[in-house]
Amino acid sequence: MPTTEQVREALVEVKDPELNLGILELGLVYDIATEGENGEDVTVTMTLTSPMCPVGPMFMQSVKDHVLRIDGVRNANVEITFTPPWDPRTMASDDVKAMLGIW
Repeated sequence: MPTTEQVREALVEVKDPELNLGILELGLVYDIATEGENGEDVTVTMTLTSPMCPVGPMFMQSVKDHVLRIDGVRNANVEITFTPPWDPRTMASDDVKAMLGIW
């Protein structure tokens, strides 16, 4: 049965294509849910750095592909939301804030 922590570990490798920084450290992942009898259906709720992100579909596919590599995952869904809007000042890790020059 896949766990939320396993999904998070798989997503560590996924980088925002424009900033080339990890999506977890950027704070782009809002929620991870596992459903189904054995947790085989995973939904990642996330946002993009910009609503008009030109690589959004490719980015979403990368997230989905990484989740599908986890043993026991049968279906992976990526839901995009802009509520709340992404704000690196409050959502990004301290390391990312330092890299982006935000303090």
